[in-house]
Amino acid sequence: MLEAMRMNESASELFVDGVLFTAFPYVAVVLAVVVSLYRYRTDRFSYSSFSSQFLEGRALFWGSVPWHYGILIVLLAHVVAWLWPGGWADLIASPARLWTLEVIGLALTLSALLGLVILLLRRLRSARILAVTSTMDWVLLVVLLAQVILGFWVALFYRWGSDWYLFTAVPWLNSLVTFSPDPQFVTSLPWVVKLHMLGGFMIIAIFPFTRLVHVVTVPITYLWRPYQVVIWNRRQSGIKN
Repeated sequence: MLEAMRMNESASELFVDGVLFTAFPYVAVVLAVVVSLYRYRTDRFSYSSFSSQFLEGRALFWGSVPWHYGILIVLLAHVVAWLWPGGWADLIASPARLWTLEVIGLALTLSALLGLVILLLRRLRSARILAVTSTMDWVLLVVLLAQVILGFWVALFYRWGSDWYLFTAVPWLNSLVTFSPDPQFVTSLPWVVKLHMLGGFMIIAIFPFTRLVHVVTVPITYLWRPYQVVIWNRRQSGIKN
């Protein structure tokens, strides 16, 4: 009886791992591409960040700067290690360089986390910004916050991620790209790490439903668009209507 229960649990784990680490990444990417194209064709003007800076700019600066610089550099490091694993392995071959990268990564993750918290509090504390915040904005903020917290947790408690990332996430991602998914590279990892990996694909899945789509628009038309004349109409002091 006990042996049968163990076999059932093992089968259930294999099924869950297969769904999460084999099917879900493809579903997320297909959803992102199809919905993004559909949204662009049907509602092109929604491809905007809908900036709320004119409503309140001070907290936006202190939140946006550490958030964007922190998350972009960390994301770039992930991509470089994935696309250039040999060069990344040479970079971290020295213990001193590996330690330095770990400290820098932890600091950047903390910077991104603090910036995101400031941006979240900014929306909660300002009635004007709260009024223009949609449901998907909140979903995006919560998912991003969870993803950064998980990343900070992994960097703090599962050390040397710059190294083991090359032997777990990289071959798993490569197997997905070559349409020969092999979840065994990551299924034995702690659940905190696995949730962090799945969180990346969750962001990809909800990406086309949020204002985050503006990151894929490149204003190349500005290169040949005619100059626009902007006239400021300001009431002069001392002039009465």
